[in-house]
Amino acid sequence: MFHFKPGELIRRQLYAVCLLAASSSFAGIASAGDYQTILRSTAWIITSDAENQTSTGTGVYIDAEKKLIVTNAHVVGESRKAVVFFADVKDGKPQVKRKHYLSNILKLGIQGNVVAVDRKRDLALIQLPNVPGDAVPMDLADASTTPGADIDLIGNPGDGDILWVYTDGTVRSVYDKKFKSNHGEHEFLAVETQTLIKPGDSGGPIVDADGKLIAIAQSFSPSSPLVSYCVDVTEIRNIIASPWKSAPLPSKVLLDETGMPYTKHTSGHYQIDRKIGTNTQAVFVAKDTEYHERADIRRVWSTVLTSQTAPDADLMMRLMRQSSATKLGAWAIEKNETEGYIVFFVAKLDATASDEALESTVDYVGRLAAAMNKELTPKTTEKSAEETLASWLAE
Repeated sequence: MFHFKPGELIRRQLYAVCLLAASSSFAGIASAGDYQTILRSTAWIITSDAENQTSTGTGVYIDAEKKLIVTNAHVVGESRKAVVFFADVKDGKPQVKRKHYLSNILKLGIQGNVVAVDRKRDLALIQLPNVPGDAVPMDLADASTTPGADIDLIGNPGDGDILWVYTDGTVRSVYDKKFKSNHGEHEFLAVETQTLIKPGDSGGPIVDADGKLIAIAQSFSPSSPLVSYCVDVTEIRNIIASPWKSAPLPSKVLLDETGMPYTKHTSGHYQIDRKIGTNTQAVFVAKDTEYHERADIRRVWSTVLTSQTAPDADLMMRLMRQSSATKLGAWAIEKNETEGYIVFFVAKLDATASDEALESTVDYVGRLAAAMNKELTPKTTEKSAEETLASWLAE
């Protein structure tokens, strides 16, 4: 136990407070320096979908030679273009209002091309034609970080009017993560952090004490907003080194290029009514693409039968035989709570295929479905004149 003379305890407490204040001041200066360094590598990204709905996120400038920005795949979606802004800094302070950038888009905005998308890792690369003179590419860490490491983040949260928002935090863990989100199925080496990440911060830099990129922000835990998930730097290195693959064109854009008339179904999918013979067969093109790792698929289908009873063995065998003989796609049966059993033909087309390939697939699906529809329609036999006369007389 320590003993103090009268007044000494107060002096020691005041001394401790002064040390704490000085320490906080130095930390603030260090943080300010870190902020300015990270800011020069951070970008605000705006994209739009086929319905002209815009979305925003964050990205990191990582390659001066190729002028590359890395961000999340869910930030760019199916866009082939992105508008990119770097911070407009005056007297060491960035302009933080969104309106400032949108009002000066011709001066500050840069139109980039989305050159690579990996939805499994939730990563995308945007290539720019030029960058501002004060933009500096961020160095990538050589290896994954470790739990307990301090980190910094700059993002552009979408719930307010302010950009270039700074946050700090700590690494909780690094592990392989496989999960589903609103943007699809993901699997990547995740850096779990204790950091407040909001929508719009996605794609933002997670930076270590050496100022190197160790991850980019991806999402936050639905059960705890302070627990966030980030894509590890090794995954970023992998997408840079792998063959680049851009996102497929949205279905609406591709349909517009075919020139086929279509309508938007209440389900959100696109409906094409194909005239086949004297009948019309409705063919649908999925509004979204499906994917497995680097493979992107676009579904095209047509319904031929709905029934409250399950298809009998004869119909099942007929569908199986036709599935084995078709050039493209197969017959499928699904059970719907309202409509019962649905028999339809579905083709899964490479989503990067041309508009001509899509039109050919729509035609093929429509013709095959129409033929089966005709085959399943109960046939009516016409009575002879004698049979008709006899039936009338019998009435």
